[in-house]
Amino acid sequence: MSRIGKQEILIPAGVKVSQSGSILDVIGPKGTLSKNFRDDITISITDKNVTLNIKRNDKFSKSLWGTYASHIKNMIAGVRAPYQKKLILEGVGYKSEVRGKEFHFALGFSHPVIVSIPDGITATADKNNITITGIDKELVGSFTASIRALKKGEPYKGKGMRYEGEVIRRKQGKKTV
Repeated sequence: MSRIGKQEILIPAGVKVSQSGSILDVIGPKGTLSKNFRDDITISITDKNVTLNIKRNDKFSKSLWGTYASHIKNMIAGVRAPYQKKLILEGVGYKSEVRGKEFHFALGFSHPVIVSIPDGITATADKNNITITGIDKELVGSFTASIRALKKGEPYKGKGMRYEGEVIRRKQGKKTV
């Protein structure tokens, strides 16, 4: 039994949840989210809550039960208050700026790195602090991870990109005799 899946998900005031076929729509004050769910899980929506039940008692359905419950909770939370991730860019000569719907990075390569910002995400870059905001938790997390993967924080000098609050383990480097 999934501990997360068997709990009822409360629908707060101002949020509307509807289902048409296998697509679940969540409409709130910050926007609309839609997600396609497999038919292995039965989603029943009442006025104030959402309940999930498994159709078959196999391992795959049980694993989807809690996952789908978490997805629905994240969708409801995202349309009420957007998700936000922050990156810190450290290093001499490393720069970031937003031009229109593109990020322009100077990361120590021989060329500038240009990354387009997907729809549904707002991004700001002031000095070396990058803030990525959006209502879809999955999209915000994956886009932030792809930005961070351009120049991860290295362990010897600590240069590169890191999440806010992330601690990069430092190595000692060469010892002189």
